[in-house]
Parts: sequence; structure tokens; C-alpha cells
Amino acid sequence: MRDLRILFMGTPDFAVATLDALIKAKFKVVGVVTAPDKPAGRGQKMQQSSVKKYALDYNLPILQPTNLKSEEFIEQLKYLNANLQIVVAFRMLPKEVWQLPENGTFNLHASLLPNYRGAAPINWAIINGETKTGVTTFFIDEKIDTGNIILQEEVNIGENETLGELHDKLMEAGSKLVVKTVQQIEKETVKTFKQPEIEEKAAPKIFTETCKINWNEPLSKIYNLIRGLNPYPAAWTTLVNNGDEIKVKIFGVKMEIASHQYKNGIVIASKNDLKVAASGGYIIIESLQLSGKKQMDSKSLLNGFRFSEKAFMQ
Repeated sequence: MRDLRILFMGTPDFAVATLDALIKAKFKVVGVVTAPDKPAGRGQKMQQSSVKKYALDYNLPILQPTNLKSEEFIEQLKYLNANLQIVVAFRMLPKEVWQLPENGTFNLHASLLPNYRGAAPINWAIINGETKTGVTTFFIDEKIDTGNIILQEEVNIGENETLGELHDKLMEAGSKLVVKTVQQIEKETVKTFKQPEIEEKAAPKIFTETCKINWNEPLSKIYNLIRGLNPYPAAWTTLVNNGDEIKVKIFGVKMEIASHQYKNGIVIASKNDLKVAASGGYIIIESLQLSGKKQMDSKSLLNGFRFSEKAFMQ
């Protein structure tokens, strides 16, 4: 049995679940590395990362480096004397950091590697209409998400599941997988396997243009894009109504397969329903956000907003 001293690296809520699982499994976490505090919101108040807030509650030593290659940071790591590093939703580490502990540094990734390497694996799995994804632990090497795989677990994707819902499922599955991985390292029973060189599907960073809805795409493709970006950063479109152009973010939707004579993008609004025509049917909008307004359900919008008969999304 190895006596493990773990340094944990992570920033968002997704990482907190794993840190919490490690603490509850009674592993010795000697410190936490997370992003520096940054201003956020209208008041631009300094905000702490989710991982930092958790670490403060448990009195864990916290490092918040701006430069991961700095001599000061490397010396701080050496002082903590960890012999295993675990990375969940953090930054790409330089070699001088990931090769430091004697038992290596492993990462939790929210996909079944080698598919969906990159920054946004959960989004792209839904956007591409996958029916399953998963979580992977692997030892870090020089490239992004290419190291030897330790463990994997499949997770099914529901046909109407949103990014937010799948995120929470993978967060839970991932935290359990990390604990299993640490147990194997502790017992010296780890067996890894090499990843195939070529990935079939990538998960690049999501940009504003990625989120723009093309109403000429097939119905299912539009539907998958919207749910793969719900709740954040959200798919968007431009509503043209009575000569005004309004940016609209779309969140909750349903897909209705039907034949119709409408042009793609035409808005059909009634007292209770708001839908947009697309190839092969309609996207029924249940919640949305007009530029400068708060997010609301479509019924609330229809109570006070008037759509012209020629209104369309583009």
C-alpha cells in the first residue's frame, strides 16, 4: 500500500464534486491549486473559484498561481511534497509540474477518450447527437488529453437531455471514477492502456459563432445545438420583428416533427405557444431571453410581447 499525499488542481463546480469525494473517502489532500480570484458581475467584485470556496471550508492549503512555470510556484509544490497530483477542469500543465510527483499526475476528462479531446467535451457530445459518452482518467503527458488511460465509464445521454443535466451526471460519475483510480494507485494495481493516435471527434472551445442557430439546418441538428448549449453559454439567434432586430438566447425547447409550408425561421406565435419553423418540423420554445431582459418562459413573453405575422429568426 502506498501512502498517498494528494495535490488537487481544479476550478469550477465540476471539480468540487471530485475534491469532496476524495475528502469523504479519507484520502490525504495536502493542498489545492485553483484559478486566481477575478472580478465578476455588475459590481466587478472579486470572486473566488468554487474549488477555493470548498478548500477554505476544509482548511486546505490553497495555491493560486498566475504563472504555472514560475520558480515560486514550483517551490511551493515541492514544499507541499505531494506524491500524486489530480487534475479536474483546470489548465494545461507544463511538464515541470505534471512530472513532479513520484506517482504521476492524472486527469479526469468528461468523455470516452480518445473521442472529444479538448475544452468542451460535454457540449459537443450533445451537439453531435451522441447517445452515450462517459468519463476517463488518464496520466498526463506532453499533449492535450492523449496520455495513457487508467479507467473509463460509459454514461448514457437521454434524447432530450440538456448540457446542464449531462454535466451533473458526468460530475457524479467522474468523482466516483477518480476515487476508484486513487484506490488502484494506492494498492499498486493500476493497469493503463495507450490511447489510439487518432481521435474521431474533437471538442474544441465554444465561441459565440458556434452558438448561432442556422435555421436552414435539419430540425434535429438545431435541437441538439440548443440543448447542447443550455444553460451556458446558450444558443442564440436574431429575431426580426416589425423592423426591429433583437438578439435572442434560447434555452428550453421541444422538437415537433411535422410537414408544413412555412419558410425556415418563420415565427408562429399563439396565446400559449411560440415555435419556429425548420426543415421537417418546428422548434417549440419554452424559455428564452431577449437582449437586455431576464430569461423567461415563453408564456410570460407572449403575455406582453407582440409578434408580427412576418416575424422571423435569422
